[in-house]
Amino acid sequence: MKFGPCPVDQAPGCILAHKTALPGRVLKKGHVLTGQDCADLAASGVSTLVVARLDPGDTGEDEAAGRLAMAAMGPGLSHDDAFTGRMNLYADCDGLLVVDADAVTAANRIDPAITFATLANFSKVGAGRMVTTAKIISFALPGALIAAAERALEGAVRIAPFKPRRVGLVATRLAHLKTATMDKTRRVLEERLRASGSSVFRETRVPHEAKAVAEAMTELIRQGADFLILFGASAVIDRQDVLPAAVDRAGGTVRHLGMPVDPGNLLMLAELSGVPVLGAPGCARSPKENGFDWVLDRLLAGLEVTPGDITAMGVGGLLMEIGTRPQPREAKRSGSAPKIAALVLAAGKSSRMGGPNKLLATLDGKPLIRHAAEAACGAGLTQTIVVTGHLAEDIAAQVADLDVTLVHNPDFADGMSGSIRAGVNALSEDIDAVIILLGDMPGIGADALGKLVSAYRGSRSCLIATATADGKRGNPVLWDRRFFSALKNLSGDVGARHVIAENPGFVTEVEIGVAARLDLDTPEALRAAGGRLPEDRQGS
Repeated sequence: MKFGPCPVDQAPGCILAHKTALPGRVLKKGHVLTGQDCADLAASGVSTLVVARLDPGDTGEDEAAGRLAMAAMGPGLSHDDAFTGRMNLYADCDGLLVVDADAVTAANRIDPAITFATLANFSKVGAGRMVTTAKIISFALPGALIAAAERALEGAVRIAPFKPRRVGLVATRLAHLKTATMDKTRRVLEERLRASGSSVFRETRVPHEAKAVAEAMTELIRQGADFLILFGASAVIDRQDVLPAAVDRAGGTVRHLGMPVDPGNLLMLAELSGVPVLGAPGCARSPKENGFDWVLDRLLAGLEVTPGDITAMGVGGLLMEIGTRPQPREAKRSGSAPKIAALVLAAGKSSRMGGPNKLLATLDGKPLIRHAAEAACGAGLTQTIVVTGHLAEDIAAQVADLDVTLVHNPDFADGMSGSIRAGVNALSEDIDAVIILLGDMPGIGADALGKLVSAYRGSRSCLIATATADGKRGNPVLWDRRFFSALKNLSGDVGARHVIAENPGFVTEVEIGVAARLDLDTPEALRAAGGRLPEDRQGS
């Protein structure tokens, strides 16, 4: 292929490299120029065009992309039509994407203009999901290169469809494990199984003893289970522990114990009477992705999982924190008293207030934002940050005489998460924890913040301290620096509630009374509390 400038009178049959406007129409990039096109271009004053001219033996971009995609397409996939040098492959069914990674890499190394991209290997996909795209960067390539890429990619991509299973669940009991936790564990597992069409057809709860587990496993298989999942009340920490010992006692085989995926380290892979057996790590009680998912999904798709497969999962195996383990991996800083900051969120548009900025409403003679800022400044903390957004100058004026740092969130309209990110990013590097409080909760005083600080300082396992009202969680919430990264990666307007839910082992609830759940979002709530709206202003 030859590429470069060409006199317009010599361009018929060439491929236009750049979009070009004509009176009344536009010639798009990739358009094959006709004699009339070139005459119209010359008439409009265009003398030279950048074009591509194919050589004998060249294959055009659409044909090339189509050949690569069709070569790679294995069972369970469909394709669209090639367009602008691209063809995509789609899953025809629910299952796992299985990719020959070496084949894809080999094809991509044939020529820089050949690109073949897929989702991550063993990705869970639903029917209709795009899983692969073949894209030719240039307008054409020598046919010999396309043929070589076809050979490399032959059958490189397929979908392993899920196969519905009758899952028997064995859950063991110890005194510390609440029935509600066991109930939630089953619900989370059933949700995991839903995509494959599998279900828990029977659950058996037994004492945390090898004999009881072995008997339960055998009975579930007798009743028709073709897949067993074991949830121990205590994590498996040794080959002789209860769950692997139960497999041995029942006459099964423990194929592998442990995996280099975190969370998920304490997984057990076993087999009993030809039935797969998974000993779940504690983190599998959470719905968040963990190593358990990686093995469970492969087995549900009918793929063999070997010890070699599991030990190869370490690269990419460091996943998000799941706080269900008994000890945090990163302990609190020791030594001097922890440095704690306050982060006051004051950026929102108060949409439920119907116009005025509620933080400028007055209660007991001062604006709501002043109540929150004074509480933070009076709690003896190292740093206080106020995040502004809507009517930022007016908010700043109300706290100008206080010892606070103002941080503006220009994306305040996108939701609370942006303000949390802005505030956490502005914390001093030596801050050990931050209390996030809302600017519209005037009942929160310095004493309430002090209770959160005391709870945090009083326990090495307390990494999140959340205020409660009659046992129901509310605000504010104190966060150890271990969660700063998670806070910086929030999105939307839901705050960080899900992070609390995912880390129950690190949460301490601190009862502070009704103030923990009393925010003034509406004019009615404000008036009921004795407050007064500011003059209606619509500025931003």
